[in-house]
Amino acid sequence: MKIAQVAPLIETVPPKTYGGTERVVHYLTEELVAQGHDVTLFASGDSLTNARHVAVIPESLRCSVLHRDPVLWHQRQLMEVLRMANQFDIIHFHTDFSHFSVMRHWDTPHVTTLHGRLDLPDFQIVFDEFTDMPVVSISESQRKPIQNANWVGTVYNGTPGENYVYQPSPDPNQYFAFLGRFSPEKGPERAIEIAKRLGVRLKMAAKIDAVDEAYFAERIQPHLDHPLIEYIGEVNDSQKNRLLGGARALLFPIDWPEPFGLVMTESMACGTPVIAFRNGSVDEVMKDGVTGFIVESIDEAVETARKIDTISRRGCRIYFQNHFSAEAMANGYVRVYEQLLSPQATIRIPSRRSISKSSESSATAS
Repeated sequence: MKIAQVAPLIETVPPKTYGGTERVVHYLTEELVAQGHDVTLFASGDSLTNARHVAVIPESLRCSVLHRDPVLWHQRQLMEVLRMANQFDIIHFHTDFSHFSVMRHWDTPHVTTLHGRLDLPDFQIVFDEFTDMPVVSISESQRKPIQNANWVGTVYNGTPGENYVYQPSPDPNQYFAFLGRFSPEKGPERAIEIAKRLGVRLKMAAKIDAVDEAYFAERIQPHLDHPLIEYIGEVNDSQKNRLLGGARALLFPIDWPEPFGLVMTESMACGTPVIAFRNGSVDEVMKDGVTGFIVESIDEAVETARKIDTISRRGCRIYFQNHFSAEAMANGYVRVYEQLLSPQATIRIPSRRSISKSSESSATAS
């Protein structure tokens, strides 16, 4: 198949540190290439891929030294996708909703994976209008707020197992890990309280978005002087591997409807069990008593943490391999593509509205 993967321009593909969507796009793209598909990746110029690479911007928006308008550059990328659209059997978007109004008037088959939360009021307005847009969820729970979308499948995020080293026992210097963002919905305050009540060290690797700087300064930073709490900043892939693999457990004390939670599967890949609060996709990604424990309170988290050594680290790795490999994810998407390309496909395909090709394109292809 000739497949276009359209990534957000916020982060590189793959991200150098934090970045869930772009990381998933990278894993999917590379696995599709390995399976023999002809894949073109639309992503920032500082991205790395074995696919054909088309870039409209030299570096990711977060890494750019210049202030760049995300709306403008994503529209510029969309125009490049449309100029090349007749080269693809299917176009796979990972860029939220910005392309919906154009793609409903374009006859190249396409699909969009929705990577974020869908429980915000304005999103219902979007899907009241765009009921024809074929979309994929990354968990069944993610779908719940939007019942009238044109859901064509659920495909769980996957990770290459070879990227994570299975560690049969934790670091002798016992610690728990927290990995994600310093934001209220990710539950870093809960993680800190759990560690303090247990008297166990907590290593925190987290991104601080501009919108969360005040929260970090007021609610998190005062705890970082505590001898049990260590903030190590954002981590790259090798640092994350060591952090997760050496932990007794990953603390995932979320306070929001998590659409998937890739870090849970990354932790399992290292053999490290997870203590997760029941919310969003947790019941789908975790298996209580096998890959860790699913809890509903700090008290319950503290209680289960005391028996975390009863969880088989080998069992965590096996569960990951059986459910969340990059191969399984790619196979799931190939089934979606085949469904949309079949003569029996029921998606709406209006008459094509062509966009004139410019004499020169500022995009680079390699």
